[in-house]
Amino acid sequence: MAEKSQAHDKQVLHKLGYAQELSRRMSGFSNFAISFSIICILAGGISAFPAAFNALGSGGAFLIWLVGGVLALSVAFGMGQIASSFPTAGGLYHWSSHLGGKAWGWATAWFNLIGLICVVSSVDVLLYTVFFKDLLLATVLGVDVSSFGYWHQFIFVAVVLVSQATLNHYYIDITTKLTDWSGYVILGLTVILIVTLFAFSSVPLDFTRLWTFQNFTGDVGGAVVPFRTENVAFAFLLGLSYVCYTITGFDASAHTSEETQDAQVNVPKGMWTAVFWSWVFGLVAVAAYVLTMPSIEEAGAAGWGSFFYMWSASRMPYGLSLFLAVGMVLVNYVCALAGLTSTSRMMYAFARDGGLPGSAALSTVSTVYRTPGTAVWVSAILALLSTVYAPYYLVLAVACAVFLYISMVMPIAAGLLAEGGPKWKEKGPFNLGGLSKPNAVLAVIFGVVLAISGFFPPNEKVFYFTVGMVVVMPIVWYGFERNRFEGVPEGDKIKERQKLIADIERKFGEQ
Repeated sequence: MAEKSQAHDKQVLHKLGYAQELSRRMSGFSNFAISFSIICILAGGISAFPAAFNALGSGGAFLIWLVGGVLALSVAFGMGQIASSFPTAGGLYHWSSHLGGKAWGWATAWFNLIGLICVVSSVDVLLYTVFFKDLLLATVLGVDVSSFGYWHQFIFVAVVLVSQATLNHYYIDITTKLTDWSGYVILGLTVILIVTLFAFSSVPLDFTRLWTFQNFTGDVGGAVVPFRTENVAFAFLLGLSYVCYTITGFDASAHTSEETQDAQVNVPKGMWTAVFWSWVFGLVAVAAYVLTMPSIEEAGAAGWGSFFYMWSASRMPYGLSLFLAVGMVLVNYVCALAGLTSTSRMMYAFARDGGLPGSAALSTVSTVYRTPGTAVWVSAILALLSTVYAPYYLVLAVACAVFLYISMVMPIAAGLLAEGGPKWKEKGPFNLGGLSKPNAVLAVIFGVVLAISGFFPPNEKVFYFTVGMVVVMPIVWYGFERNRFEGVPEGDKIKERQKLIADIERKFGEQ
């Protein structure tokens, strides 16, 4: 049965014009786990929590997560249906190219690649600042971290990135096992955290907090939202950046399509189930956070420290606190590790079609390790360099969220127009049927709403960067890339590539 599935996967890839260079090492669970590990509700679900709580208080945080999860799930369904038809590495770039044209695909690739690089850098930065320094060292172990500066962060992130790149290049089987392990651990730790917070709460439970809204914009909320607004709808939009950052990166399932067994079935399933279970467990976790705070007003005044205020008020035993803190450090490490896997596969896929400077090197796959080694190390270097320009987690976090959601809705928008036409006649096993176009419309709207939630102060630099991208990209495309970049193989190009595929796969022992 496994051999039959492998043969079918390879046949589908050949029809799309690509050789089987990467190894089909990932099961359906592994494909789910890589997206689930990158979403990691114990990463963004904690570090970005104040974005929602310090906008509309306890009820706001709960409702923002509840509604935002539905929006993200719609995007995952829209992406999943396309992935089922076109299961290739680089997913979004390939889908946009095939369904919307060469220029649309090229633009999608750049938004997606920059977003993915920011995923790796932002998670590794929050691994240091939020979980290692502030939670483990300062809150749990009581270490004075007031003298820790930017260079401590830079060296820490550099060492972590080297280790993550080494695992991704030379030990991809171990990397897969770690992401599989992380899937179980995230669920387990989340359950333990929730039970612990309730069991050792210092206050009686008041469930009215789940539908009680407080306006914490401006100074009353520690200036997380640096200005005061009386518009509740606008405050809700600002708070959606919490969901936008946390429930993202699930395009990793698509980027590892060529390494996943029975990809047409397992890739879409991996995406939407990763979003669904993150949403469900995250919702209970958010409820636990707001229900166990001694004072909502004091938590709001704590600003970005609202989660630590809640944690410090818990009566949990020291040993349990240490166990949870160490566990969160580990799963955040694997979160960024999985993000680097996803980023390198995107870079490899774009490069094999000639989309990047140095494409020949970036698209090279090791015949020994079956990994795109150059793409792995370049991804790690770019992630580190992005922390030099923006050493603060918030800028990196919001930039990655905005760019990823823009890149995720672009192929869905193209698919909405192409569905049923010559570019997308045949659907894959995951088919939304009559709900396909309505969901695509909603997914595009929802994705845009989530993206623009990251444009307002204190994230205006992300808005300026996005506008700059929108202005510069057409100039670069029409001035340089339109005639140089060939794009994904289609029509006669696919037929021509068939002659080369056998020779390529022979080097990897695929024939």
